[in-house]
Amino acid sequence: MKNLLALLVFIAPLFVSAQTEEYSISSFEDEGFKAPNTHYIGEAWLNGVLAVEGDLNFHITKANFKANSTLDWHKHATTQVLIYVDGIGYYQERGKAPIILKAGDILKCEKDIEHWHSSSKENDVTYLAIYGGETPTTWTDVLSQEYYDNVAKELSN
Repeated sequence: MKNLLALLVFIAPLFVSAQTEEYSISSFEDEGFKAPNTHYIGEAWLNGVLAVEGDLNFHITKANFKANSTLDWHKHATTQVLIYVDGIGYYQERGKAPIILKAGDILKCEKDIEHWHSSSKENDVTYLAIYGGETPTTWTDVLSQEYYDNVAKELSN
């Protein structure tokens, strides 16, 4: 019995490590990398959680924006779904009023709809973005700090 127990203690770790080599596992809890300030104001961290090629062809990216950070106006060639997992942020589509989104909210933005999203002025925000993987984001206009500040003031009233 002692020999069997010793054998199991020795062999069990081999099966555990073999299992993890057969699967591609990522975590949305990883911080990711600090994004370069190319198409946004403030501080953002991105984690490319999952890229699925083939029939479904989609990506999931976790974004964490520090308070007072915003993306520029942009659009996608496919539908984008934003799942807010923590914090409070702003969202606006071209020609519509801006809105507040918070943890638990899920928003669907149709393809080719120009929009921007951000953290709120006082709160960080974390969301998962699900979008098609073939065509990258098309950046359209810069969203100025002045515009963002006016939206923040409007939404705080």
